[in-house]
Amino acid sequence: MIDVLAEVRAHVRGYFAAAGVDAEPVAASVTFLGTERIDVLRFGPDHHGVTHYVSLGCSRHPMFDPTELVTDVIRGPRAEIVVALRGPTPAGLARSIAVVAAAPAVEGLMLEPDALIDLETPLWNLAPFTAFLLGTSDIGPVPLSEPLTGVTVLSATPITPTEAAWVRLKGADAMREAWQQDGVDVLDPSRPAAKPS
Repeated sequence: MIDVLAEVRAHVRGYFAAAGVDAEPVAASVTFLGTERIDVLRFGPDHHGVTHYVSLGCSRHPMFDPTELVTDVIRGPRAEIVVALRGPTPAGLARSIAVVAAAPAVEGLMLEPDALIDLETPLWNLAPFTAFLLGTSDIGPVPLSEPLTGVTVLSATPITPTEAAWVRLKGADAMREAWQQDGVDVLDPSRPAAKPS
């Protein structure tokens, strides 16, 4: 039986090594009652001063939509998330990442591009952000041998309650366009919220 998490770890480790982050990642482990362990791997900072936090554990099992009458426990989609931020590691971030990574198993949530995952609580100590906006990441999919479906690594951008409301109203692409127009650096953990009109 293939070790999915070992494959994901090796793939992500190879990606960051090719990008110049050679050190082994630091891992934080989070376990919630009744769930399997979620690790959060910290890569970097890279030569741009950005640290990348990658979940490891979500892809242990395929995701499935709880409204579907038939689910495929082998070929279903699998995902992990990556959060990129400048500066020191915020206290509490690993737990928020683990909450999102555990959501498919706990809540039957599907992690996919443009999904809004609202935790309704600060993502780390004193953070103005309470939600993640998921998108495609630069880390390519992790191939797995048949019959398993490969693992998609999704970017998870921290957003404020105001921005989350905007995403619900206008959509993920409109939020990204507003960030671009306002010159918002979404890698800055102390950035102000965008004020789209």
